[in-house]
Amino acid sequence: METDAKPGNRNPNQQAMSNKIRTYAELRELIRVSLRTQNPEWVEPNGNSPLCDSYEARFAELLGLTHTRKDKAAGS
Repeated sequence: METDAKPGNRNPNQQAMSNKIRTYAELRELIRVSLRTQNPEWVEPNGNSPLCDSYEARFAELLGLTHTRKDKAAGS
């Protein structure tokens, strides 16, 4: 009897989660793949996903990795 616990039967997200994420780039890629895998209806036929892009941008903003328009205006 086969179970989903066998290494060959795990999906990419489960494999990625079993390893430690060491960099922001690795975390960002995991989130990107996970969003697209869990929400295929968000992905356009050409592979673009404005909604996923929006989530990724918001996450970076919350982490303080991007400059908001307000920050740019204050620096001018």
